[in-house]
Amino acid sequence: MELGFSAASVAGIDLSSAEPGLLNWLEMGMHGAMDYMAKHGLKRARPAELVPGTLSVISLRMNYLAADLQQAQQLLDDGQSAYVSRYALGRDYHKVLRTRLQQLAERIGGEIGQFGYRVFTDSAPTLEVEIASRTRQGWRGKHTLLLNREEGSFFFLGEIFTDLPLPPDPPEAAHCGSCSRCIDVCPTGAIVAPYRVDARRCISYLTIELHDAIPVELRPLIGNRIYGCDDCQLFCPWNRFARQAVEPDFAIRNRLDQASLIELFGWSEAEFQQKLAGTPIYRIGHERWLRNIAVGLGNATGSPAVIAALQARADHPSPLVREHVAWALQRHGG
Repeated sequence: MELGFSAASVAGIDLSSAEPGLLNWLEMGMHGAMDYMAKHGLKRARPAELVPGTLSVISLRMNYLAADLQQAQQLLDDGQSAYVSRYALGRDYHKVLRTRLQQLAERIGGEIGQFGYRVFTDSAPTLEVEIASRTRQGWRGKHTLLLNREEGSFFFLGEIFTDLPLPPDPPEAAHCGSCSRCIDVCPTGAIVAPYRVDARRCISYLTIELHDAIPVELRPLIGNRIYGCDDCQLFCPWNRFARQAVEPDFAIRNRLDQASLIELFGWSEAEFQQKLAGTPIYRIGHERWLRNIAVGLGNATGSPAVIAALQARADHPSPLVREHVAWALQRHGG
């Protein structure tokens, strides 16, 4: 599509069948420290409560993959390299998608006249995957992400909540079958059952959402993943059909697809802010950036260079950074 979307579809607004699962997940505390998940509660499953007057939801997806998937596996196998989730290698998708969704809504208005709408992309209490899975966009995989037979899962989702009474598309049948590869390869065992992720064990949660210390027992399992994790996608058979991004804003910045742990650990706060402004990584801040990389260095093969890098941060002003550096040094006998 001209605005960069690879597909669009329409869903109805009755998501009541998803409410019991959402409530159970929250009651079991699997959202961890993401208090906003509990705060919004069932509002996520009720589009008309979020945006009064909503009658339909237009679901769209946009591919973001800008790096070769084989190279991603090579990075994970190289303990000295830093692994950044593929979605975060370029510009912040929130800004890109919101702009394009707004442009699309305005174009629709130009064709049919004024109508009510609001656009969202991972920026409001919405069940994006649930909405998309009720259309021909795809089906929910056992890792809880949306899967598509032609494009895999390396794409962002966005929505236009509208007061237009649009006919909903028929849903796509699930095609995971007996495959459990995503469950089997999860480094921390965060996919505790098909279609259920315990965020408290998920590396994406630990390196992005968690503000405090990473649980000690999970640190060795994180490996060199310093921002997010893609394993459940990398090993999914459907991602042999994953398509490269056509959006220039998702192009790789600052060599983040080939940087070493030591190199990134050496960035000052000013360098972090200058290099990562406008990217998804920027929001975790320099302190948690160092926390995450310290864990990666603790898991790396010991060498004088690794130990010297850690020692250079041993007296960092942040207790959070100091604690993770001390753990990493201890791992190397320091």
